[in-house]
This record gives sequence, C-alpha cells and structure tokens, in this order.
Amino acid sequence: MADNVAEKTKELTSLSGVPVKPVYTPEDLDIDYDRDLGDPGCYPFTRGIHPDMYRGRVWTMRQFSGFGDADDTNRRYKFLLDRGTTGLSVAFDLPTIMGYDSDHPRSRGEVGVCGVAIDSLADMERLFANIPLEDITTSMTINGPASVLLAFYLCVGEKQGYSWKNLGGTIQNDILKEYIAQKSWIFPPKPSLRIITDIMDFCSREVSRWNTISISGYHIREAGSTAAQELAFTLADGMAYVEAGIAAGLDVDKFAPRLSFFFNAHIDLFEEIAKYRAARRIWARFMKEKAGAKDERSWLLRFHTQTAGCSLTARQPENNIVRTALEALSAVLGGTQSLHTNSMDEVLALPTEKAVVIALRTQQILAYESGAASTVDPLAGSYYVEALTDMLEAEAEKYFRRIEEFGGVLPAIDAGFFQREIADAAYRYQNSVERGERVIVGVNRFQVDGEELAIELLRIDPEVERRQRERLRELRGSRSAAPAEQALTALAEGARGDANLMPLIIACARAYVTEGEIIATLKEVFGEYREAAIF
Repeated sequence: MADNVAEKTKELTSLSGVPVKPVYTPEDLDIDYDRDLGDPGCYPFTRGIHPDMYRGRVWTMRQFSGFGDADDTNRRYKFLLDRGTTGLSVAFDLPTIMGYDSDHPRSRGEVGVCGVAIDSLADMERLFANIPLEDITTSMTINGPASVLLAFYLCVGEKQGYSWKNLGGTIQNDILKEYIAQKSWIFPPKPSLRIITDIMDFCSREVSRWNTISISGYHIREAGSTAAQELAFTLADGMAYVEAGIAAGLDVDKFAPRLSFFFNAHIDLFEEIAKYRAARRIWARFMKEKAGAKDERSWLLRFHTQTAGCSLTARQPENNIVRTALEALSAVLGGTQSLHTNSMDEVLALPTEKAVVIALRTQQILAYESGAASTVDPLAGSYYVEALTDMLEAEAEKYFRRIEEFGGVLPAIDAGFFQREIADAAYRYQNSVERGERVIVGVNRFQVDGEELAIELLRIDPEVERRQRERLRELRGSRSAAPAEQALTALAEGARGDANLMPLIIACARAYVTEGEIIATLKEVFGEYREAAIF
C-alpha cells in the first residue's frame, strides 16, 4: 500500500524532465486562436501546413535502408517498393559518409557494414538500376560529401533520360548538426557553408523539386538532448542556413521553400506531438517576421520523422515494435510529411527483411486502419497538448537568446555550448534510468531471468569489401584518364575562387571520378576540421 501511495504522490515528468501536472485546465492556457493556432494550412501553421493534411495525401512512407554493395541494396529497395514503400531513403556506409573510397586504409573493415558503399557514379547506377527516379522521391542521409552524392544521383537521372527538374528528393546536407552532435564532418565550417549555399543556389535554378537541406534534430536527440533542446538547436541551425543564404546574395524566397527538417519521434507521445506543433509556429514567425520572406511557401516547416533509435532495447527486442508504433503515432498526430519506422532489430544490426516489413506495416496500419489520418490535428484544444506546445516554444526561445549571446550558432559551436548542454541532458536521463526513476520495460523493470536473444540478425559478408575494392580498381583502369584529371583540376581552381562548385562536381561525376578523389581535391583547398576538446 505504501508503494502505491508513493507512486500516486511523487512528481511525474515528461521524458525531457519537465514536470507534468495531474490535470490541465483552461487556466493553464493563454491562447488566441488566430494568433497562436490558426486553421490548418493557415499562418502560423501550428495545426499543420495543409488544410486537409492526410485526407488529401497520406505521408510518404520511407524505410531507411542500405547495406553491403549497391547490388545488395538495390534488391532491398525493390523488395520494399513491392510491399508498399512510397519513397526511398539511402543509408550510406561509414567510409562514404566520411568521404573515403572503399580502398582507402581508413575504410578497412567498414565497407558496406552500416550502410551501402558508394564510391562513384558507377555504384549509383547499380544502386538505382531498373528503379525509375522520376516515379519516386529519394532521401539521402549524407552531409560532408552531400554535393558529391547529389551529383551522382543527378547523373543517374540524366542517364535514365529524365530532366533534373522532374527529380524529387532530399539530401541531408546539414553540416552544423555534425559539429554539434553526429561528428561526421570533413571541412571546416566556413567552406562547408559555402558548399551548402552553392547547392541551394544551383538547385533553386536547376533541380527545383529537390530539398537542398534536411535540417536535422534527429541526431541531436539521439546524442541525448531533451525535446526542447532538439527543437531549439535544430531551428537555430535552420535560421543560420537562411542567414547564410541571404548573406551569399540569394533571394530567400528562391531557396527557402526547398528547406526541410528531420525530427526524432521519441517515446513520450504528447511531448513529441507538442514539439512538432511548436516547431511549425516558431519557424513560420521567424521566416515571415525576421527573414523577410514574402512567399508563403517559405514560411512552411515541412519535415520528415524517424522513430527513435535510442529508445530501442537489445533486451526483449520484440517490445521495440510497440515503441516504434507509439513513436510513429506521435509523428502522424503531429503532422509529419514523411516517416521512417525503425525495425525491432536495429539496436542489434541492420534490419532483416522480416523486421523491416513489420516496421512498414506499422505505418500502413496507422494510415489505413487507426483513424489517425482522418482529421487534421485532432489534439488541438487539448489543455495538456496546448500547454506543452507553449512550454516548448518558450524553452526554445530561451535557448535562442543564449545562442545569440555567443554571437550565433558557429561561435556557440566553437565554445562547446551545444555539446555541453546535450551531454548534461544525457547524463541526467541515464541517471534516472539507473536509479529506476525512468522505467524501461525489459531493461530495468519486468525483466525475465535467463532470457536469450531469439531473433535472426542480418550479417554483412566480408566478401563485400573485397568485391568493392576490385570494382574500384577496374573503374580506375577503364575510365578515360584525361577527362577525369581535367575535371579535378577545374574543381580545384573553382574551389580556390568563387565559382559555384556544383557544376564542377557534376563534371567530375560524369567523368567517373570517385567520391574519395573529389573530396581529397577539396581538402587540399579547404583543409579539414578538427574539433577542440571541451571536456
């Protein structure tokens, strides 16, 4: 009895540590409907960016996928498309992410292990063989070398006979988040921002359906941030990109409509829903009132969501199916435009075909059976959800002021501000789990003695690396050397000057110059980033 009384009287908090009251009433709100909410599809877009949301079109269902070589992943993509996936999302291996070819010494043991190995246009051609790029949209999770992988993709579309203007998709291309959380940078911040503004400029003219940045809070949250930190740090990065584009002389209404966001869908259902609603409102007000955008499309915060990898557990992995379903529901109720559901086994390995189909079916059940897609923003007016939305917006505004005190995002990165805030939040959360204050089913409560892992895992054959290295050797021996050398020379000259680098990188791609060769050429001009120690 004493334990039950203690449970009822102790203070409860959200996943982020925010106190949660037993009951919320109108006294917890100070809302003007037109000012703070508005109808769906109307400024400030708190309730959604489209008037009818999923009644008009269900969100894009993506499954983040890539492993082994291009042939392995091509087979997985066709498998997913046959089972109802409506968009592809490419996971690259670590060497590709870091800008190294598969035969580089630093690539040894990592080729194709945590994603697909892509070294050249030839690999990208095999990756999308017999998949018409005009009929799908593709998201590519790549940052430092994003310009190179985009060039490869555009060349594949070109070879398939499509106009670039008809190709739709997204490159993550969010380098500021790398300095803050994920750490897969290549160049220092200044040249990295130059490449990003070159991509924004080029795509606004040549690839008008392409989202040039997916400003990512996902990895910030995976690193241990709170919901408020994910919200604030992600939007601060987005504001910095807008300011960089304007400073580079670009018309904000030319590039801003193709900016998109990428959020984490964590396990606290209501806090996550409130986070997405607050994000739309903050972004709309910033773009209209501070960035001076006149085109309403520039005010819209469009976002992709992925369920939280860090919430998955190795113990009792089937429980992850339920976690993923709840997280996906938060994204749908929060108005996402695109969704990836993690597989139950991703905490242990890349997903098997069985696990990835269960993850996809989770989305399809939400879309077609649950009723969650029937009406727009169904939790609007909930005292609790509206109070959380206001609270998260207020917390984000506090962080914006602190970032401004450093002089902006880049000085705050240099000072280690973001890194310390995230590390402190992660430490507090882990302590709460270890003390048993935060229950993780199957981990610190409801364990089963002697339980063993009983699910099949996907394992990458070491032969993948040998084959990939051999293909690289054959490519370099068979391509025409002169065009490749000329393209690299022109790229180096353009990097030293102020030319837009995208056409030069595309010329390299057409000449079958490898990713590693392109990145090495740019490193000679731009140098490499080294993070200052802060702990």
